Amino acid sequence: MTLRRRKSRKAKAADLLGTYVKFKAAGKAAKGAKKAAKGTAAYQVAKRTPLKKVGLVAAGAVATAIVAVKALNHGDGEPSAA
Repeated sequence: MTLRRRKSRKAKAADLLGTYVKFKAAGKAAKGAKKAAKGTAAYQVAKRTPLKKVGLVAAGAVATAIVAVKALNHGDGEPSAA
């Protein structure tokens, strides 16, 4: 049986602030990735095809997920629980 150490209020607040900053950074990175993706040739070609919405939504979702996971796990050995 392991003993658990309780976190102080200051430690809890610091953890909460750190998580908030990570999520904000992930959101900003996703927004930047979306803007960058819109300038690529693949996006411009996809815009002119009949199935553009399906492809763009799928590509955007994948890109956003990858960026968010990388931002949340940056510097940690293990993924953080949301």
